[in-house]
Amino acid sequence: MKRTTKDTKGSETRAFREVSCLSWFFPLLALSWIVSPALADQNLETARRRNGDAVVAAFTDAQASIQRSSAVIQEGRRRLAYGVVVSPDGWILTKASEVQSAGTLNVIVDAETFADVRVAAVDPIWDVALLKVTAENLTPVAFASGEPPQGAWVVANGATSRAKRRVLPGIVSANAREIPASGGAALGVVLKEGGKSLAIAEVSEKSGAHEAGLQPGDVIVAVEGKKVSKPAELRDQLKDRKAGSAVKLKIRRDGKELAVEVRLMARGEMADEQSRNDQMSGDFSPRRTGFPRVIQHDILGARDSVGGPLVDLDGKCVGMNIARADRAQSFAIPAKEVQEITARLMKSKNE
Repeated sequence: MKRTTKDTKGSETRAFREVSCLSWFFPLLALSWIVSPALADQNLETARRRNGDAVVAAFTDAQASIQRSSAVIQEGRRRLAYGVVVSPDGWILTKASEVQSAGTLNVIVDAETFADVRVAAVDPIWDVALLKVTAENLTPVAFASGEPPQGAWVVANGATSRAKRRVLPGIVSANAREIPASGGAALGVVLKEGGKSLAIAEVSEKSGAHEAGLQPGDVIVAVEGKKVSKPAELRDQLKDRKAGSAVKLKIRRDGKELAVEVRLMARGEMADEQSRNDQMSGDFSPRRTGFPRVIQHDILGARDSVGGPLVDLDGKCVGMNIARADRAQSFAIPAKEVQEITARLMKSKNE
């Protein structure tokens, strides 16, 4: 009898709890039927939420500047990068490492396509290339007179179509600073151990040494005209050089001496392993360190969205986007340096 009473009370308690839960569930179920159509109406694609018409309308001056004065750099129909129009007669800056290994390039400025494109000059320190297209009456960017302060609104190229540029807004997230080469600058070779010369054992496929055609078995005999025979001497010749700079080597191959020029690369960017942050960062730029000075901002476009102008809310160019660094930061060369690079490259292509 006692067991029956206990069981009866337990059943009553469970029944009460079930009814209580249902009393909460049915109102919530009814509410979901009311709310779900509204949620469905807000289910826009990610690209439209970030740079759709409503976003573009809030940045009219910036969008107009990007529309007129940025370029889309393509190989066939594949976008490689954006570019900054710096003269009415077809001179355009872009990110060098994204276009140098490409085949035939074409460029879109505003809604016009230019097929005759050549790489006129390159600044390896800044990873900037100067392109030339046959054009007249293009609208170059108008440079801002000062640098944007930390927290200022900035705008970059977002999605693009043949005729229309869209914008991606963000803020300046850190003061301008140098970004040293990750791990230091390096040739990208492994030397044989225990030898009496600087014989190469391995060449990294991602290195400037590989680009220059160095091979296992080559012997490095001089750097910038100075003879070297020990690893310490080679390190001394390279230690103060920056990633992106070129160094002249003399090597011995099969008994013959050859002169080669090797582009130094950031040691960290030649590594095959990725950090956890890199694994979470998506498609970041292969060259993202070793810049003398950059503005950091939080606009996170794709890897192929670098190379174009970074503008303020008035549409004035405050910099040139040069790298998507990771999931939290992107880098732009400040406007002052962009103008200096432009003048230097324009002069070098005439020499």
